[in-house]
Amino acid sequence: MGQPHNLITMLCGSEGPARPEASNSKLNSVQTPLAQPLRVARPARTQVQCQAGLKEIAQQAGKFVTAVGLTSLVAGSASALSYDALQGLTYLQVKGSGLANTCSVIEGGSSNLKDIKAGDYRIQKFCMEPTSFTVKEESQLKGGKPEFVKTKLTTRLTYTLDEMNGQFKVDGSGNVELKEEDGIDYAAVTVQMPGGERVPFLFTVKELNAKGTLDGFGGDFVVPSYRGSTFLDPKGRGGSTGYDTAVALPAAGDSDEYMGKNIKKVSPFKGQAVFSVAKYDQETGEIAGVFESVQPSDTELGAHAPKDVKITGLWYGQLQL
Repeated sequence: MGQPHNLITMLCGSEGPARPEASNSKLNSVQTPLAQPLRVARPARTQVQCQAGLKEIAQQAGKFVTAVGLTSLVAGSASALSYDALQGLTYLQVKGSGLANTCSVIEGGSSNLKDIKAGDYRIQKFCMEPTSFTVKEESQLKGGKPEFVKTKLTTRLTYTLDEMNGQFKVDGSGNVELKEEDGIDYAAVTVQMPGGERVPFLFTVKELNAKGTLDGFGGDFVVPSYRGSTFLDPKGRGGSTGYDTAVALPAAGDSDEYMGKNIKKVSPFKGQAVFSVAKYDQETGEIAGVFESVQPSDTELGAHAPKDVKITGLWYGQLQL
């Protein structure tokens, strides 16, 4: 766990990611009486293709948004509502509907990015809703390259990041700088790979520092340890408490075979994310688009090497001067 991973530049696979199977049931329908008439139809969700470097990814993100059509891209899921419509629902109408796990959608607005005037904004209600999770796996074929494979979501509908805020700066040339500062900026997620292996990870964009243009901007963020230093494994070992070694093997505690599991590590990793703006409402300050991030999975406090996890989805925010 020495050097942080430059994850996106380690290549992200040739196949485009697919929407997690487990999300189809609740995200495509709303069972509440008030929410049903407000549903917004939309096509299948899309993704930003991951290339070989952060700059190239940002450029590709902008081309991708233009190619598929800006309006349809952020039309919202079958259950997603506008911010005002969501605020008009009661707790019981939201409970069990899956709406709490969706980002708001923009009903009006424009796809003309020049409508975003230069200035130092505060981004509020910053939300990131994943639509697919893929995990990098070694090829089963001799000489084959590692690739990102589809996964099955095993976590309930609690994986969306929401209520984040930070700085959003736009200069006269259209350059953008986004710094995330606070909010619900992490969520524990577990996905299952085709072979049955389950991969837990902490979906996050903590301390995101992204730069670029409105067509595509990206940067690094911090990925904290999935477990805290006070967490004890089944043998009572922890980072800041518990036993130093497994109780049954005290004499072999310093051997290379057990060293990795005995010495718990909670050091953070690095992840990378790219964003593209697809729609902006000048009257309300609402902004939305697509994102893609690549980050490491859980390591069981340093017991094994992390896997690369690619997350794609939609994002939403409100800009205020």
